[in-house]
Amino acid sequence: MRYAGDFTRVLGGDDVHPVLVRQMTTSTWSQPDVSLVRTQQDALIALLRSRDIEVMLLDQAPGCSVQHYPRDLGFVIDSTLFLARLNSEHRQPEAAALARLAADVPNVARLSAGTIEGGDVMLHTGSVLVGRSEETSSAGIDALQDALGEAGIDREVIPVPFAVPGIVHLDDHFNIVAPGIALIHAAVFARPQRRWFEQNFDPIHVTDDEARGVQVNVLAIAPGTVVVAEGSERISGELRERGVEVLAVDYSEVTRVPGSLRCTTLPLTRG
Repeated sequence: MRYAGDFTRVLGGDDVHPVLVRQMTTSTWSQPDVSLVRTQQDALIALLRSRDIEVMLLDQAPGCSVQHYPRDLGFVIDSTLFLARLNSEHRQPEAAALARLAADVPNVARLSAGTIEGGDVMLHTGSVLVGRSEETSSAGIDALQDALGEAGIDREVIPVPFAVPGIVHLDDHFNIVAPGIALIHAAVFARPQRRWFEQNFDPIHVTDDEARGVQVNVLAIAPGTVVVAEGSERISGELRERGVEVLAVDYSEVTRVPGSLRCTTLPLTRG
């Protein structure tokens, strides 16, 4: 994890990047209070440590406005840490901070082309699902498949397209929360993709309002245990009906910039 930085980026004005303009059509953005974000992160850290999860804090990356979202910086597939190729130039200092930590990780892989961010990457049985979002390119998806082969990892990369522009990351609209169970915001996917989800998962469908509230972005910390943001009562009820343990934390300030529990954590090893 990494604490929120002191620097905040102005969200309005005439010089907003076109990608951000599109993303604002599918997500809700507002300026967070950095001190409150850190307080809520501390509550999550305490919860994770109470469950015997080791939490490491990355170095700060001065001048970066969303550095409390390290999920985008990399992703672990089996026992290999893949360093992401970020789409946003202003986030490169964040990637450098992770690269310093990666020097002590046994198996590290880098991609040769394109862009790909960890919020678009999700592991499924024998495969890797990758969202084709605003931040991840087709070239990056192809490079990941090549890198898996070079690392000796026998998994197929399955691209997940969206039916609308402006999607920040896959895990804001689709999230595997337990074996065979997934949260799905069906409205942003075309019919063939929705059909594939329903053939491979027990789907919990989320509403447009729930997706805008980043309620899909929950954090699975064990095969049957999920951390959710307070206010996600309907989704929590659906999870409990399926036998999933639900732990709730207040993350209301964190989610002012679209991202939540999964975004603020980057697993390096999985039990």
